[in-house]
Amino acid sequence: MNPFTRFLSQWSKNRSLADFIAHWDRLEKLVVLVHREKLPLAEAEPEFAEVWPWLRQRYDQWEEWLRPYWQQTKAAGELTQTDPFQLLLDLENPAAILGNWRAMQHLPAAREALNRFVRDQEA
Repeated sequence: MNPFTRFLSQWSKNRSLADFIAHWDRLEKLVVLVHREKLPLAEAEPEFAEVWPWLRQRYDQWEEWLRPYWQQTKAAGELTQTDPFQLLLDLENPAAILGNWRAMQHLPAAREALNRFVRDQEA
């Protein structure tokens, strides 16, 4: 888990949220590795095939909760206008990550939204 998210989550008893964050961490790692060409597409496929469907099936449980948080973030230096979670979940395969600077610019917005959401859950 992302170290800051782990710190924020340490008191949470929400297992469903923890599972969502753990899968999001895997997505984030895969996007970064593939985008930087540190992980070949063939090696990324099995992880993609596991993580994306899991998140796609469950994102609707979190979409409304996360919306106000991602709307307060920035992507590419501007207020985020596109749901960063959905943007990344809409990627069809690992090849769609290569050269996808827009996806990379929205990763931090998703992480910030998650961290703010977790923080507010514990408040």
